Amino acid sequence: MSSQVHDAVGRGLDGRQARTFERLLAAGSDELRAVGHEALTVRGVAARAGVSSATAYTYLASKNHLFVELFWRHLTEASAVEEAGSRAERVQAAVRGLTNRIADEPSLAAAVTPALLGSDADVERLRLRIGAEFASRFEAALGDGADGAVGEALLLAFSGALLQAGMGLMTYDEMADRLAPVVAVIVGRE
Repeated sequence: MSSQVHDAVGRGLDGRQARTFERLLAAGSDELRAVGHEALTVRGVAARAGVSSATAYTYLASKNHLFVELFWRHLTEASAVEEAGSRAERVQAAVRGLTNRIADEPSLAAAVTPALLGSDADVERLRLRIGAEFASRFEAALGDGADGAVGEALLLAFSGALLQAGMGLMTYDEMADRLAPVVAVIVGRE
């Protein structure tokens, strides 16, 4: 059983349901690349997955839910924080790792920014998990004894940069370079 199916089973889905959910996610990823986030519909994802629309809506509350679920999975497949270097260098490496991961899937990156602002319960649940993942990566990079305000400032800077990239004010590829001096200023306070 793949780790993704295991995660789905952990959410109360039996094996068959977990496989259906995974099929929908795979179809959603393919559909996103094929038609883009604005044209994508849950019905189109259902057709690509070979299930009915009603079945798809049993697993996916909305296309925003699909995008955020795909983003969460993509994000958590990224490598861990480097342990070498200064505190600032470790945080900059964590930022670069996250931004490179996001930039690896441009169609998903374009879809997730507006999706994360969605209000349905599934999006909210995943938004909190994504935020916790960012916080965990920054805390690990900062190491023991870091000031909590520094971690909070990093989260706010990173989230703001994500929003700016989502609005087209910078590219996801530019994000790490633009955040490097910001990280140095924030972490340099310690």
